[in-house]
Order: sequence, then structure tokens, then C-alpha cells
Amino acid sequence: MDIPKDLVAASATPLVLTILAEADSYGYAIIKRVAELSAGQLEWTEGLLYPLLHRLERQGHIEGTWGASESGRKRKYYRLTADGRAALAGHQAQWRTVSTALEGAWTAIKLDFGPSGAFA
Repeated sequence: MDIPKDLVAASATPLVLTILAEADSYGYAIIKRVAELSAGQLEWTEGLLYPLLHRLERQGHIEGTWGASESGRKRKYYRLTADGRAALAGHQAQWRTVSTALEGAWTAIKLDFGPSGAFA
């Protein structure tokens, strides 16, 4: 499934905050967790993730600390801050509102996509 970039971008912040609410993590593990949570439908790149992590750090939603990986290489771990938890609560409420509106619309308005999947 091809998911438009603007939808991926809109969901990126709440996804990262949610993953970090689960546990502290690092870049590559966050990318893998996004793929796992989306059943492989979202394939993030480092070019998407790291600017977002830097922005969330500047906003005070997450904090990064340098540590060592299992192999001894330097690795930056991120954790959610109290401000990040509050931001996540706001994102969750917003997305639930959008999701509820879409489900309501698709339940109330019957759309016929026909056998080809194209709107008829």
C-alpha cells in the first residue's frame, strides 16, 4: 500500500512518542518498531527519523543520552520526558477524534468501490 508522505509525516510524531512511552530506545530500533507496529506498511528511513528526533529534543518532548551498544559502539538512546507525555496525550486525543470521524463517515455513507477497487 502506498501511503502518502503527508500522512506518514503527520503520524510520525505520535508514533515516536508512543514508542518511547513503551521504553527508551534508539534510532534503528525505533525504525524497526514502526515497521513492526504497521505490519511492514510503514518503512521509515533515517532521513525521516533523525530530523524528527532532533526536533522533539529541541521541543523538550524527548531527551537523548549517549550510551554503548552491545558491541561497544556509541549509541544515542532517547527517552520520553514529562512534556513529551503531555504532548502524546494531546496527539492521542486528536488522532482518536480523526479516526472516529472517518469511521463514522465510512459507516454512515456506503461507498461502492466495485470489483476493481475503483470508486464506482
